[in-house]
Formats: sequence, structure tokens, C-alpha cells
Amino acid sequence: MFIRSERLFLRPGWPEESQELFALIRDEEIAWNLASARWPYKAGDAREFIVKLQETGLPNFFVTLPTQSGAKLIGCAGLARDRGETTLGYWIARDYWGHGYATEAVRAVLGTARALGYRRIVAGHLHDNPASGRVLAKAGFSPTGQTLCRYSPGRGAQAASVRFEIDLGAGGRGDAEEADVPSRMAA
Repeated sequence: MFIRSERLFLRPGWPEESQELFALIRDEEIAWNLASARWPYKAGDAREFIVKLQETGLPNFFVTLPTQSGAKLIGCAGLARDRGETTLGYWIARDYWGHGYATEAVRAVLGTARALGYRRIVAGHLHDNPASGRVLAKAGFSPTGQTLCRYSPGRGAQAASVRFEIDLGAGGRGDAEEADVPSRMAA
């Protein structure tokens, strides 16, 4: 599945890009703000992430910035299931912070989620990463007022995660229905 936004191209990763992914995500400051990436992150982890079979209806994307010589990998964004809910996750490499790329990528993934029939998506950010909360708010998420405790491998400890959600509109699938999203995805 591929998505073109105003400035970005979201697409699957390819095995030959594992070193590029590894170079970006092994940044300790990136790992510090993630709740799911292994730490310390190794080259094999990047390759494993790329070749892992994606669940139907839960796409994950490399976020790339088109350039004259091709496209530059700048992060990742996608959907997952966690405790029966559809969740959104994303990260952008430090050199690309502050340019609105995370918000643009999140909006693009939400458009795909809506097209796949999802109605409600949840997300969160670690309490000391308010920039991620601003990304979620700009993309249309609302805080739920809940704070959950999540293990962060990059921190090696539990951390408070501020919870957000978005309603993508009527006619979509609720969380209970999302387990069997039909395969309407363009490959």
C-alpha cells in the first residue's frame, strides 16, 4: 500500500533499506520516546521489522521525503492492535523534527484508516514528549484524560503515557469489529 501526501510518500520498506532504517532509529533520543522499539536497537532488528508480515488491515509505512535523486527515509508510521484497540504509532528522525512531517504522516495514515473502515483510533505519547501530543492534536486527536503506564525499552523502565483518541466518523468499524477488516487494501 502506498500513500502520497502533499510533501511525503508513505510506502512499505524494502530489505535493502535496513541499514538506513537502523541508522535513524538507533538514535537514543528516538528510542527514548518510543514504547515498542527494542533497545539497544541492532541492525538485525531493522531487517526483522522490514520483512515482518503485516497483519491485514494494519498497514505500516516508511515515511519518505521525495528528493531529486529518489526518496529519503525520515521515519515510520502505521496502525497496530493493542489490547483490542486499533492504535497509531509514528516516529520521525531528529533531523526532520519541527517541519510538520509527523503531522502530515499521521493525517495520511488516518485517511487510509478511514478508507479501511476504521471509526476509532487511539494513540499516546510519553508524558515528557509534549511535541508528540501536539502532533496528535493537530491531526484531530483529543486527549481522553487517561494516563497509562507503559514499558519503554529505550528508557528501560515504565513511563506515563498520555492517551488520545480520534473518531473517524460514522459508518466506520468499531474496535470490536476491526479484527476482521476486509482486504480492500491496494497492494
